[in-house]
Amino acid sequence: MLENLARTVSRRPRGVVALSCLVFLALTAVAAGVVDALSLNRYEAPGSESLAAREALAASGRGSPNVAVLVEPAAGDPARIDDPAVATAARDLARGLEAVPGVGDVWSAWEDGAPDTLASDDRTAGLVLAWAPGDADQVRGTVLPAIEERVLAAVPQDGPVTATLGGGDQVFRVVADQARTDFLRAELVVIPLVGLLLWAVYRRLGVALVTLATGVLAVVGTLAALRGMAAVTEISTFASNIALVMGIGLGVDYGLFMVYRFREELTAGVDVRGAVRQAVRVAGRTIAFSGLTVGAALAVLLVFPFPFLSSFAYAGIAVVLSALLASLVFLPAALTLLGRRVLSRGAPPDGAFWRRTVERVTARPLAWGGAGLAVLVLLGAPALGVSFGAPDDRVLPTGSPVRAMYDTIRADFRTEEADALQVVLPDADAADDESVAAFAARLSGLPGVERVDSAVGSSAGGEAAVPSGADAASRFALADGGTWLSVLPTGQTLADDPTGLVATVRATAPPPALGAALVGGYPADLTDYRDGVAERLPLVAALVVVVTLLVLFAMTGSVVVPAIAGLLNVLSLAVMFGVLVAGFQDGLLSGILGFEATGTIEPSIPLLMFCIAYGLSMDYQVFLLSRVQEDYLRTGDALGAVPRGVGRSAPLVTAAAVILAASFAVYATSGITFLQQLGIGMAVAVLVDATVVRGVLLPAALSLAGDVAWWSPAPLRRLARRWRLGEAGPPADERVPVPDLVGGRA
Repeated sequence: MLENLARTVSRRPRGVVALSCLVFLALTAVAAGVVDALSLNRYEAPGSESLAAREALAASGRGSPNVAVLVEPAAGDPARIDDPAVATAARDLARGLEAVPGVGDVWSAWEDGAPDTLASDDRTAGLVLAWAPGDADQVRGTVLPAIEERVLAAVPQDGPVTATLGGGDQVFRVVADQARTDFLRAELVVIPLVGLLLWAVYRRLGVALVTLATGVLAVVGTLAALRGMAAVTEISTFASNIALVMGIGLGVDYGLFMVYRFREELTAGVDVRGAVRQAVRVAGRTIAFSGLTVGAALAVLLVFPFPFLSSFAYAGIAVVLSALLASLVFLPAALTLLGRRVLSRGAPPDGAFWRRTVERVTARPLAWGGAGLAVLVLLGAPALGVSFGAPDDRVLPTGSPVRAMYDTIRADFRTEEADALQVVLPDADAADDESVAAFAARLSGLPGVERVDSAVGSSAGGEAAVPSGADAASRFALADGGTWLSVLPTGQTLADDPTGLVATVRATAPPPALGAALVGGYPADLTDYRDGVAERLPLVAALVVVVTLLVLFAMTGSVVVPAIAGLLNVLSLAVMFGVLVAGFQDGLLSGILGFEATGTIEPSIPLLMFCIAYGLSMDYQVFLLSRVQEDYLRTGDALGAVPRGVGRSAPLVTAAAVILAASFAVYATSGITFLQQLGIGMAVAVLVDATVVRGVLLPAALSLAGDVAWWSPAPLRRLARRWRLGEAGPPADERVPVPDLVGGRA
């Protein structure tokens, strides 16, 4: 197939390039509206208890407050929220909020009998809370902008109060807006930066531009595919960020590999069309296996039923297919037209440094391998202290208004009223006030609970409920019968262990007359989401490893080399997670990058990084091993093939690693901690894999294994040859004898 493809593109290069340009223009037109087509996802787990509780409350016109407005006396005004002018302005704001289409319940610190927790401890600030039903797109795309235009804009500039919009949906609306801004800024930085690095590698402008165009084609193709997929399923806005950095990275990686092979063939005296055909046939095979590896690693994210994570699977599959098409169709045609103008003006890099380094490693593999292993273990050790937790407004920069609002709430309010747990009792006898009161008192006595509100009043410290007004019974009644209770955690519990409180409340059984309980609310949403991710982590890790090992077997025909590569990948990932924990969870990078460490890491981003980093690490292993195996098959010299193969692949892998790491590192300047983690962690993983792993650990392992590295059982060897998946190693009677591992004989 690759031979036929190469023959076609080399015979009609102008037509292929012209068609590629037309396709690029069409894809650009489709991709132009991708940002508006993507979705704004929430942290919610389909089928979870928290989602069932939310749906039960929504059916009764109730829900967790996802809209909050912080009202404060105007700057310089010493008034408190009880001041008549301040109170009047706040009540007017609350009535305006009630009138916004899409807003349900509204309650505030200025209502009769409002709890003290809705006001700051010194009563210089108060909250207006509201519940807006609907999905994230509706609330963040329609309701919140309407609140800004119709309510906040109506607050007089010189009036008695200032108002700041917040709430969970507003926080992640700002996060998504910042991610879009970072995407556009990254485009302006990444593309010229990669172009400059390519020129530095090639010293030829034409070939640098066509390689960069390969990456741009991959990005545009991916964005167009995401817009099409967004018409039938939810695709997260963050998928566009992955599309940019991976599209450029993979497109340029594959372009480099194709160009380097094309240059080698030209230098060896092959004519231009013959060099293109040979490059596509040999390099194209390696590129195809690399793409299959990366795509498979990201496709396993489809195991998760969460749109936020499955979006990255779709983006990963689309980016791999786009990069493969660009590098196997457009690029060979462009190289045919450029011809010998792709050759370097000076002496081409020969990888002498890495060849000499690897020769030293293979001469003393145990010493060098042990030292390299010690370095990676030391760098990865902080990963043992990882603590997964819920994201909040602190993923935003300190200058953000919504971030400043929650800094005020954390500093001046006793707790966050919007983070109450809802204990829904759909089968309860709502008229059984005695059972409701007993359950409320029991819940209020749990460690970490500030207050429990119910149809019979408010309870705290395990004491009997204090009646809280005539409307309490109707507020806590469910439409189809039953009742619900609001359990407000203390501020300290929300800061230290909200998921622990969720588990404690769920373990507290209601009286028999109240039936079974469903526990929801924002802390429960995040707990169920985290648990849903954690439950599937072992399956995802196993699938990633197994699938990528199968791909490497298909390429090499060996069962030993894939095992070595997989083990070394785990070490690279350990370093990446060590950097995440030390740098972000523990805050070592907070001063440099300008974020606030919370002592935890949101679990989705490390999971995404695991899949991307594992696939990209295998990407470099594929490039390196293809060269080593090629030399081994030609010479039968297992030991000498390692430095020669590494030396020949070194200029390529070094250039690809620097460009890919630079592309990821651009996101370290993002205002979103998620993207900073992605940028720094991936850049570290790529550089470690291209240096310590490629230059030390893999050569040491291959030299220790010798011929055994290319061994596989006879049935698998026959399978590989029958299906022409890859070479199973040189036959023993033609090259060097391959040890019989079963019998222990050489």
